[in-house]
Amino acid sequence: MSTDGATTTGISTWQDPAWRDDALAWAVEQLRLRGKALSGEAEQPHVYPWSTVFRLPVDGGAVWLKSVGPGSAHEPPLATALGAWVPDRVLVPLAMHPGRRLMLLPDGGPTLRAAGGAASVDAWTALLRDYALLQLELVPRAEKMVGLGVPDARLERLPGLVRDLLADDEALLLGRPGGLSTAVRDRVAADLGRYEDLCGRLADSGIPPTLQHDDLHDANVFVGEGRHRFFDWGDAVVSHPFLSLLVTLRVAQDALGVPNGDAALLRLRDAYLDVWRDHGTLPELRHQCDLALAVGPLQRALTWRRILRGVHAAERTEWQDSVPGWTAEHLEPGTLIAPASVQAGH
Repeated sequence: MSTDGATTTGISTWQDPAWRDDALAWAVEQLRLRGKALSGEAEQPHVYPWSTVFRLPVDGGAVWLKSVGPGSAHEPPLATALGAWVPDRVLVPLAMHPGRRLMLLPDGGPTLRAAGGAASVDAWTALLRDYALLQLELVPRAEKMVGLGVPDARLERLPGLVRDLLADDEALLLGRPGGLSTAVRDRVAADLGRYEDLCGRLADSGIPPTLQHDDLHDANVFVGEGRHRFFDWGDAVVSHPFLSLLVTLRVAQDALGVPNGDAALLRLRDAYLDVWRDHGTLPELRHQCDLALAVGPLQRALTWRRILRGVHAAERTEWQDSVPGWTAEHLEPGTLIAPASVQAGH
């Protein structure tokens, strides 16, 4: 069974013997073309409704085969392009098949999480600096990335995308357990004028759009050889760079075990912003960060909606409250570092 042209996939796809045989046959052929061969049985350690990964043993180590669902169809061509544009900052694919949404990847070594560095403020600081440098390098590639199929979530488009989201009763689980109530949906809709204003103010900062990972954390970056290499671009969009901090700072907060507003989180924020100092003073950049954290929850809702649209309906259940959850958070966002005046719109 081929996934070519499939509109949805899921765990049942990734575990289907025919699909597995087809995907592994492609990987084996790609290895042969590169003078390599399997030295043992393939393993499938990661299986999610939206993606799966195989570990393929070869002489001297292993390579990895990844397949993604329709909601992340941009990832193979994007990862390949990044490998050409910024090879020192990303995991460079060995091969990819865009139609089948397959990537053959080298072993990247340990992630920051696996290496035990997630409890270190210094480790998070270094990660965020390198990530900001990556984003800066990719600013001139924004249009090319959109052309590759990376979702266009630039600020001028976000209010319209959110309006479309709010009309999607199924994605919002409107009136269903774990879903959004009609009253909350109406409150978010009534607040769209303020949301559009927030997006406009953020756009007026002059900070250009670039690649925004949208799910950057300590398990999505390899460490070693004195550098960071970023990967897992299935959630990525082209948008304002600072929106990335919404997820990253939350995961860092949990890993560091610190409360909202802790000095460690402010240090991480400032380490990231320091790379953008050519675009404003630190106080100006901090204000832009506050705006980005207020805009971010609805962007995460849009990402989850896109990912889950590519998943078999029967396999969305465990994750489907993510869309209404992030949508509702727009009204009562966390106070991680952003001042209440920005978040509440006063």
